[in-house]
Amino acid sequence: MSDDKDSVKKAKHHWQKETAKGSKNRLKRYMTTSSEDIPMLVTPDDLPEFDYMDKLGFPGEYPFTRGIHSNMYRGRLWTMRMFSGHGSPEDTNERYKFLLKKGQTGLSVAFDLPTLMGRDSDDPWAEGEVGKCGVAVCSLRDMEALFDGISLEKVSTSMTINSPAAILWAFYIAAAEKQGAKRENLRGTIQNDILKEYIAQKEFIFPPGPSLRLIVDTIEFGTNELPQWNTISISGYHIREAGATAAQELAFTLKDGFTYIEAALERGLEIDEFAPRLSLFFDSHLDFFEEIAKFRAARRIWGKQLKEKYKAKNPRSWLCRFHTQTAGCSLTAQQPENNLVRTAFQAMAAVLGGTQSLHTNSMDETWALPSAKAAKLALRTQQVLAEETGVANPIDPLGGSYFVEWLTDIIQEMAEEYFDRIDDIGGMVPAIENGFPQKEIAAAAYRYQQEIDKRERLIVGVNEYVDEDEKLEIPILKITEEMVNRQVGNLKELRKRRDSAEVKEKLIALREAAEGTDNLMPHFIDCAHAYCTLGEMVGVLKEVFSEYTEPAFF
Repeated sequence: MSDDKDSVKKAKHHWQKETAKGSKNRLKRYMTTSSEDIPMLVTPDDLPEFDYMDKLGFPGEYPFTRGIHSNMYRGRLWTMRMFSGHGSPEDTNERYKFLLKKGQTGLSVAFDLPTLMGRDSDDPWAEGEVGKCGVAVCSLRDMEALFDGISLEKVSTSMTINSPAAILWAFYIAAAEKQGAKRENLRGTIQNDILKEYIAQKEFIFPPGPSLRLIVDTIEFGTNELPQWNTISISGYHIREAGATAAQELAFTLKDGFTYIEAALERGLEIDEFAPRLSLFFDSHLDFFEEIAKFRAARRIWGKQLKEKYKAKNPRSWLCRFHTQTAGCSLTAQQPENNLVRTAFQAMAAVLGGTQSLHTNSMDETWALPSAKAAKLALRTQQVLAEETGVANPIDPLGGSYFVEWLTDIIQEMAEEYFDRIDDIGGMVPAIENGFPQKEIAAAAYRYQQEIDKRERLIVGVNEYVDEDEKLEIPILKITEEMVNRQVGNLKELRKRRDSAEVKEKLIALREAAEGTDNLMPHFIDCAHAYCTLGEMVGVLKEVFSEYTEPAFF
């Protein structure tokens, strides 16, 4: 093999000197979305240490570079989810039924900003934001309305909620129980990834210490009570959307995941009891090959760490199972129909990279929440991809490509270098408190924007192929005052008709548990059944845990 590589190296040198010499270049620089230089040609001599069984292996077998399932999409297509939520629970319920009728196979809940921040819809802080970026959910009453007519034992539900995730999950469990469902039959995921909030999205409420406690509470409770539920979706998506490179997204996401694993182990949980239900969530950006390489590297790193560092014995614990969403930050307000094309390529990269679940963004999301038509087109994008392009037929068809294998190795090496730098700081929590990942992402985002401004990076419709007389001609979803008034009115009516004495009793019990070391999930569920509101429960926790204020980083 070495002789073959030596001969290829000599032939490549000759090609560069004789055939490729003087070739014209369309661009001054060829680079990935992450601003990494791309070589003109990759050949076997660029993979000097490549060993098929060590680096690739076979689908469904360690190190899982080629996928976590032996038959991949031949056995079952990826789950098609549309991230949906707007206005009141009743409004979103109509959208869910519309999407399920059109062939969607899983639900994904987008919550509004007040809910994400643990505020009720009638909180003065919530004014002007109710139902705007997702659905408002303040109580069990809202969760019941959100899934009215939808059997929670028959649908898989993903909920994008973080700081108050345990409470929203309690609402969901209580709503399912009101339907007569058994906890062990419930399937879905709560995002529940607080570390990435401090890094990127900034929707935190409590300090890191008590926030990690809540996450371990959910992992422990899910392990014992909801064996089919993924109690955390370790999320690189928001890290990437904040401006991170592919390697930064991979490194910071996986390091967050390892931090959660270590916190659960400190609680006394056994690695193989909870690791099979850990899932991840990645962005699929516009650099087609870089994203595919990132997904492949993620499986390889995760599998190696779970097997070798954390000593998991169950092969299911080694699996890096992940959901993917196409890159919202890549969408443009200019020429919004172009976003359909961008999303299709990003979705194909996710599929060729081996995702288990996929959300495709709608073309109008830079303007507003998706209209029904835009959401249907986004879903149809996945269905065309699955049924007409043939990409679901072969497993890891780009495996063995010299360029893809080289790029997979490069991204893995860059991510592992970040692991070392974070460990030198003392771990992910100290790194966040010192602003390390935040500053790295800010630098990458600034560099990316500079490349656009200097036209080193071309964006169709933005700094190239611009339509000067462009007019927006797509329908935009409007959140009406009537929607907001209905939500606030329902909340006020709930406060009048519930048992106030029971509410007070359950909130006192929650406070006492928070002051101690009990797992808080049973108390959240008790509060949910008593129709305590999100804001009331978060208020109790704020008094015990305090609120977190991020320091300024320069």
